[in-house]
Amino acid sequence: MRQTHKQGEWMDFEQLRQLETIAREGTLSAAARTLHLSQPALSRSLQRLETELGQSLFDRPGRRLVLNEAGRVALEHAGRLLREEQALRAAVDDVARRTRALRVGTVAPAPLWRLTALIVERFPGLVLTSQSLSREEVEEGVVSGELDLGISLRPHPLPTVRSAWLMVENLAVALPAEHALAGRSEVSATELDGETFLLLADIGFWRERCDRYLPHSQFVVQEDRGVFEQFARSSSLPHFITDAPALSAPGPDRVVVPILDAMAHATFYLLLRPGARSEAADVFEWVRSHAA
Repeated sequence: MRQTHKQGEWMDFEQLRQLETIAREGTLSAAARTLHLSQPALSRSLQRLETELGQSLFDRPGRRLVLNEAGRVALEHAGRLLREEQALRAAVDDVARRTRALRVGTVAPAPLWRLTALIVERFPGLVLTSQSLSREEVEEGVVSGELDLGISLRPHPLPTVRSAWLMVENLAVALPAEHALAGRSEVSATELDGETFLLLADIGFWRERCDRYLPHSQFVVQEDRGVFEQFARSSSLPHFITDAPALSAPGPDRVVVPILDAMAHATFYLLLRPGARSEAADVFEWVRSHAA
């Protein structure tokens, strides 16, 4: 079970990559620009890592961050773990190539489910392997050929990369019937900020949006979908609900209130590079003609 840093949270590879970047750049602002994160979100992530390790990792002379002894040890081990992760990905990629599976990078789970639903009947023998990545990683992976297909939040900025509309996903909040906001026809992120939410771990870019637009909220994060669904039915904590078909049903005694801010709405696009494998091109053409 994964919970907020106040209740114990396991570190992840993204935090280790952030640690490397902060150490290299020397300030949170420079590291945030490199990582394409907001500075408050990066600061909260570093605080969670330091809390989990039980040690401050940096001395803070002025605005600079300088690794202390604990930080240097953490950075050494982080580098080793990240190299192991890279080796693991390379090994999995090799299996994918040998089995002719299509490698798909996605910024969120719902559009991957949509892609799978679109192709399952048309290409019954096709195997997909997927990774949850940032938008920048998806776009770079498509161009480099590390990914056969990408699912991103925008058409690719390079005109040589083909982009096709895939789906729109909208978030609402599922509130207990007695909640003060339960009678509203819609609600803003500002009004929700400060609530404690039940949150599923594997939600891709939506987690960064939660951290950015709900900076005063706490998140009780669950790794296991079954546990999350059980808590959603039995606890009094608000949680987010999507109009994606696989997760569209609210729990009992819940009122679903749409979130009006742009942060709760996302449009997804399927990306294909020039010279891609024929299987990927066939899938792209099928999605382009059937996704609407």
